Amino acid sequence: MHLHFDCFSGISGDMTLGALVDAGLSPRALRQGLKALPVSGYRLKISKVHRGAIHATKVDVVIPRVVEKRRSWTQIRRLLSTSRLPPQVKKQALTVFERLATAEGKVHGQDPAHVSFHEVGAIDALVDIVGGLLGCHELGVKTFSATPVNVGSGTIDATHGVLPVPGPAVAEMAKGYPIYSQGPSMELTTPTGMALLTTLTQTFDRLPPLVPGSVGYGAGTADPTDWPNVLRVFLSTPTPLPEGEGIQADEIIQLDTNIDDMNPQLYDTVMDRLFENGALDVSLTPTIMKRNRPGIILTVLAQPEHAGMLTHLLFRETTTLGVRSRLVSRTTLPRSIQTIRLPQGRVRVKTVHVGKAVKHRSEFQDCQAIAKKTGMPVQEIIERVMQAIWNRNRV
Repeated sequence: MHLHFDCFSGISGDMTLGALVDAGLSPRALRQGLKALPVSGYRLKISKVHRGAIHATKVDVVIPRVVEKRRSWTQIRRLLSTSRLPPQVKKQALTVFERLATAEGKVHGQDPAHVSFHEVGAIDALVDIVGGLLGCHELGVKTFSATPVNVGSGTIDATHGVLPVPGPAVAEMAKGYPIYSQGPSMELTTPTGMALLTTLTQTFDRLPPLVPGSVGYGAGTADPTDWPNVLRVFLSTPTPLPEGEGIQADEIIQLDTNIDDMNPQLYDTVMDRLFENGALDVSLTPTIMKRNRPGIILTVLAQPEHAGMLTHLLFRETTTLGVRSRLVSRTTLPRSIQTIRLPQGRVRVKTVHVGKAVKHRSEFQDCQAIAKKTGMPVQEIIERVMQAIWNRNRV
């Protein structure tokens, strides 16, 4: 499934939850999923409301008893890590909170590990963030896109005093993403909403071509006059390719960045870490950049749900100041892995089916390892593998 966020009135954690429920997420499934989070002292209130002329769903995290203590990012990280959440949801939640803590720490001059949340705010943020991620998981969402984000305008009263809109944390997380201001003088995008959106989504543009299966409206708390303060989401199923020869189609994210000032010895480590964090492929392309400097275009292909953490990794591990991203269509052939046993060792072989034809490709690293161990030429190992496959298929 694909989910498109229409952020014409911004985004917040509760608006995201409301929009997902309105689009078809079962409240019962949401409540059941949240039981995997070791947090208590709250209840979910789900109601139907009007925002302007739009009928929307409002989800509130009701906390009857106020607790006068704070939770640090370190404590929240430990709580999430020990939860029974699905692995992908847990990983995404950790990324969202890390993004929040890093932004708050930077604007307030604190180490992110020491950033803390008031107990009420911590519970609210945990339920909003984990609930939104669980909702996408429950609905089977694999890819995401969004419009540019309306952040609002004016000022807000915060713990630290009067702040401009967008708040400093939202402004920090908005780096590299398209934002604008329109409508009533108020905060439309919250730090929680921005952290969720920029973790899940790397493609920000107008509504892409899609066939909506359902449309959901999540209401914000504020109800300004003559303004529909809602987040709209479109839930759609990608259009499959016509059947034939087993070709499969999906959409992945392509991340690109140009680098001309990094020690080339570092690329090996960067590529390893990208693969460890979900990259499907990484490539380096020589190019000529401004002032005729030789440079490198570093390209990463990944499933959309990994794009946020991979972008964060590129900023952390390289000298880049900006990363481009786009959603690209991909067609692939079905494949399988088999193991061929030679007297000298085992070699994995990728088998690809093209209609009735079958192609085989030896894992070069396996052949290389045998060649180093035996002193035989790599090409001879590859030929022996192909001969073994031919013999096996002939029987």
